[in-house]
Amino acid sequence: MPAPSHPLTLADRAIRELDRALRTVAGANEASRPYPANGLPDSTGDAADRGHAAALMRVNHAGEVAAQALYHGQALTARDPELRGALLAAARDETDHLAWCEQRVRELGSRTSLLSPLWYAGSYTIGALAGLAGDRHSLGFVAETERQVVEHLESHLRDLPSDDVRSRRIVEQMQSDEARHGREAHEAGGRTLPTLIRGLMRETARLMTRTAYRW
Repeated sequence: MPAPSHPLTLADRAIRELDRALRTVAGANEASRPYPANGLPDSTGDAADRGHAAALMRVNHAGEVAAQALYHGQALTARDPELRGALLAAARDETDHLAWCEQRVRELGSRTSLLSPLWYAGSYTIGALAGLAGDRHSLGFVAETERQVVEHLESHLRDLPSDDVRSRRIVEQMQSDEARHGREAHEAGGRTLPTLIRGLMRETARLMTRTAYRW
Protein backbone atom coordinates (compact mmCIF):
# COMPACT_ATOMS: atom_id res chain seq x y z
CA MET A 1 0.00 0.00 0.00
CA PRO A 2 1.28 3.52 -0.69
CA ALA A 3 2.54 5.42 2.30
CA PRO A 4 0.01 7.94 3.63
CA SER A 5 0.65 11.51 2.60
CA HIS A 6 0.98 14.21 5.23
CA PRO A 7 0.65 17.99 4.88
CA LEU A 8 3.98 19.73 4.52
CA THR A 9 5.22 21.45 7.63
CA LEU A 10 6.67 24.96 7.57
CA ALA A 11 10.15 23.44 7.75
CA ASP A 12 9.34 21.12 4.82
CA ARG A 13 8.24 24.08 2.71
CA ALA A 14 11.32 26.08 3.62
CA ILE A 15 13.61 23.19 2.65
CA ARG A 16 11.74 22.70 -0.63
CA GLU A 17 12.02 26.38 -1.53
CA LEU A 18 15.70 26.48 -0.60
CA ASP A 19 16.34 23.40 -2.76
CA ARG A 20 14.61 25.07 -5.71
CA ALA A 21 16.65 28.22 -5.24
CA LEU A 22 19.95 26.36 -5.04
CA ARG A 23 19.16 24.27 -8.11
CA THR A 24 18.25 27.34 -10.11
CA VAL A 25 21.27 29.39 -9.10
CA ALA A 26 23.72 26.47 -9.40
CA GLY A 27 22.51 25.50 -12.87
CA ALA A 28 21.35 22.04 -11.76
CA ASN A 29 18.27 22.09 -13.98
CA GLU A 30 17.41 19.75 -16.84
CA ALA A 31 15.00 20.56 -19.65
CA SER A 32 12.01 18.27 -20.14
CA ARG A 33 11.74 19.23 -23.82
CA PRO A 34 14.33 18.84 -26.59
CA TYR A 35 16.89 21.58 -27.11
CA PRO A 36 15.43 23.85 -29.83
CA ALA A 37 18.82 24.33 -31.49
CA ASN A 38 19.43 20.61 -32.05
CA GLY A 39 20.59 19.94 -35.60
CA LEU A 40 21.27 23.58 -36.44
CA PRO A 41 24.78 24.72 -37.43
CA ASP A 42 26.80 26.87 -35.04
CA SER A 43 27.80 29.33 -37.72
CA THR A 44 28.63 32.37 -35.59
CA GLY A 45 32.38 32.51 -36.12
CA ASP A 46 33.32 36.15 -35.54
CA ALA A 47 34.68 36.60 -32.01
CA ALA A 48 32.88 39.91 -31.42
CA ASP A 49 29.58 38.47 -32.63
CA ARG A 50 29.97 35.41 -30.42
CA GLY A 51 30.71 37.61 -27.42
CA HIS A 52 27.66 39.76 -28.10
CA ALA A 53 25.41 36.73 -28.60
CA ALA A 54 26.74 35.17 -25.39
CA ALA A 55 26.00 38.36 -23.45
CA LEU A 56 22.44 38.49 -24.81
CA MET A 57 21.86 34.84 -23.90
CA ARG A 58 23.33 35.54 -20.44
CA VAL A 59 20.71 38.27 -20.06
CA ASN A 60 18.03 35.77 -21.09
CA HIS A 61 19.37 33.22 -18.60
CA ALA A 62 19.24 35.84 -15.83
CA GLY A 63 15.67 36.57 -16.84
CA GLU A 64 14.80 32.89 -16.52
CA VAL A 65 16.39 32.75 -13.06
CA ALA A 66 14.11 35.65 -12.14
CA ALA A 67 11.11 33.93 -13.76
CA GLN A 68 11.67 30.79 -11.70
CA ALA A 69 11.75 32.89 -8.55
CA LEU A 70 8.71 34.97 -9.50
CA TYR A 71 6.54 31.94 -10.25
CA HIS A 72 7.58 30.05 -7.13
CA GLY A 73 7.14 33.12 -4.95
CA GLN A 74 3.65 33.67 -6.37
CA ALA A 75 2.79 29.99 -5.95
CA LEU A 76 3.85 30.15 -2.31
CA THR A 77 1.30 32.86 -1.49
CA ALA A 78 -1.46 31.97 -3.99
CA ARG A 79 -4.85 31.41 -2.37
CA ASP A 80 -6.41 29.21 -5.07
CA PRO A 81 -4.89 25.70 -5.37
CA GLU A 82 -5.73 25.65 -9.10
CA LEU A 83 -3.82 28.89 -9.63
CA ARG A 84 -0.92 27.52 -7.61
CA GLY A 85 -0.79 24.50 -9.92
CA ALA A 86 -0.88 26.71 -13.02
CA LEU A 87 1.98 28.84 -11.69
CA LEU A 88 4.10 25.78 -11.00
CA ALA A 89 3.32 24.39 -14.47
CA ALA A 90 4.50 27.66 -16.02
CA ALA A 91 7.64 27.47 -13.88
CA ARG A 92 8.39 24.08 -15.43
CA ASP A 93 8.40 25.71 -18.88
CA GLU A 94 10.76 28.32 -17.50
CA THR A 95 13.04 25.52 -16.29
CA ASP A 96 13.38 24.42 -19.91
CA HIS A 97 14.26 27.99 -20.89
CA LEU A 98 16.79 28.18 -18.08
CA ALA A 99 18.56 25.00 -19.19
CA TRP A 100 18.49 26.00 -22.87
CA CYS A 101 19.96 29.45 -22.21
CA GLU A 102 22.71 28.05 -20.03
CA GLN A 103 23.62 25.48 -22.67
CA ARG A 104 23.79 28.14 -25.35
CA VAL A 105 25.88 30.48 -23.21
CA ARG A 106 28.36 27.62 -22.66
CA GLU A 107 28.40 26.79 -26.37
CA LEU A 108 29.38 30.39 -27.05
CA GLY A 109 32.29 30.08 -24.62
CA SER A 110 30.93 32.28 -21.87
CA ARG A 111 29.31 32.09 -18.42
CA THR A 112 26.01 32.88 -16.78
CA SER A 113 25.49 35.97 -14.62
CA LEU A 114 27.55 36.21 -11.45
CA LEU A 115 24.57 37.90 -9.80
CA SER A 116 22.12 35.00 -10.16
CA PRO A 117 21.59 34.71 -6.36
CA LEU A 118 20.58 38.38 -6.28
CA TRP A 119 18.20 37.97 -9.24
CA TYR A 120 16.57 34.98 -7.55
CA ALA A 121 16.22 36.50 -4.08
CA GLY A 122 14.82 39.79 -5.30
CA SER A 123 12.39 38.20 -7.75
CA TYR A 124 11.17 35.65 -5.22
CA THR A 125 10.31 38.44 -2.82
CA ILE A 126 8.48 40.38 -5.53
CA GLY A 127 6.57 37.23 -6.55
CA ALA A 128 5.49 36.47 -3.00
CA LEU A 129 4.29 40.06 -2.53
CA ALA A 130 2.35 39.88 -5.81
CA GLY A 131 0.66 36.73 -4.56
CA LEU A 132 -0.26 38.38 -1.28
CA ALA A 133 -2.01 41.16 -3.22
CA GLY A 134 -4.62 38.61 -4.33
CA ASP A 135 -4.96 36.02 -7.05
CA ARG A 136 -6.36 38.35 -9.73
CA HIS A 137 -3.58 40.87 -9.09
CA SER A 138 -1.08 38.01 -9.19
CA LEU A 139 -2.44 36.88 -12.56
CA GLY A 140 -2.26 40.48 -13.77
CA PHE A 141 1.37 40.57 -12.70
CA VAL A 142 2.06 37.42 -14.74
CA ALA A 143 0.29 38.84 -17.79
CA GLU A 144 2.21 42.13 -17.65
CA THR A 145 5.54 40.44 -16.93
CA GLU A 146 5.14 38.11 -19.89
CA ARG A 147 4.02 40.94 -22.17
CA GLN A 148 7.22 42.82 -21.36
CA VAL A 149 9.32 39.65 -21.75
CA VAL A 150 7.87 39.02 -25.22
CA GLU A 151 8.89 42.57 -26.21
CA HIS A 152 12.34 42.04 -24.71
CA LEU A 153 12.86 38.79 -26.64
CA GLU A 154 11.71 40.48 -29.84
CA SER A 155 14.45 43.08 -29.35
CA HIS A 156 16.98 40.26 -28.94
CA LEU A 157 15.83 38.66 -32.18
CA ARG A 158 16.61 41.97 -33.88
CA ASP A 159 19.95 42.32 -32.08
CA LEU A 160 21.41 38.82 -32.34
CA PRO A 161 23.98 38.25 -35.11
CA SER A 162 22.10 37.35 -38.28
CA ASP A 163 23.97 34.06 -38.67
CA ASP A 164 23.36 32.87 -35.08
CA VAL A 165 20.53 30.51 -35.96
CA ARG A 166 20.97 28.43 -32.80
CA SER A 167 20.37 31.33 -30.41
CA ARG A 168 17.52 32.58 -32.58
CA ARG A 169 15.68 29.27 -32.49
CA ILE A 170 15.94 29.15 -28.69
CA VAL A 171 14.69 32.73 -28.30
CA GLU A 172 11.79 32.08 -30.70
CA GLN A 173 10.62 29.08 -28.68
CA MET A 174 10.94 31.03 -25.45
CA GLN A 175 8.95 33.90 -26.93
CA SER A 176 6.15 31.53 -27.96
CA ASP A 177 5.97 30.02 -24.46
CA GLU A 178 6.00 33.42 -22.74
CA ALA A 179 3.20 34.73 -24.96
CA ARG A 180 1.13 31.67 -24.04
CA HIS A 181 1.73 32.19 -20.31
CA GLY A 182 0.67 35.82 -20.55
CA ARG A 183 -2.42 34.98 -22.59
CA GLU A 184 -3.49 32.28 -20.14
CA ALA A 185 -3.04 34.63 -17.17
CA HIS A 186 -5.15 37.30 -18.86
CA GLU A 187 -7.88 34.83 -19.79
CA ALA A 188 -7.92 33.51 -16.21
CA GLY A 189 -8.98 36.94 -14.95
CA GLY A 190 -5.75 38.85 -14.43
CA ARG A 191 -6.29 42.49 -13.62
CA THR A 192 -4.53 45.24 -15.52
CA LEU A 193 -1.85 46.70 -13.28
CA PRO A 194 -1.62 50.46 -12.58
CA THR A 195 0.57 52.45 -14.96
CA LEU A 196 3.05 53.24 -12.17
CA ILE A 197 3.58 49.53 -11.39
CA ARG A 198 4.00 48.67 -15.07
CA GLY A 199 6.58 51.43 -15.40
CA LEU A 200 8.51 50.27 -12.34
CA MET A 201 8.55 46.72 -13.71
CA ARG A 202 9.95 47.96 -17.02
CA GLU A 203 12.69 50.06 -15.36
CA THR A 204 13.66 47.17 -13.08
CA ALA A 205 13.96 44.89 -16.11
CA ARG A 206 16.13 47.44 -17.91
CA LEU A 207 18.50 47.70 -14.95
CA MET A 208 18.75 43.93 -14.75
CA THR A 209 19.38 43.67 -18.50
CA ARG A 210 22.20 46.22 -18.47
CA THR A 211 23.82 44.59 -15.45
CA ALA A 212 23.51 40.96 -16.59
CA TYR A 213 24.90 41.83 -20.03
CA ARG A 214 28.25 42.43 -18.34
CA TRP A 215 28.07 40.54 -15.09
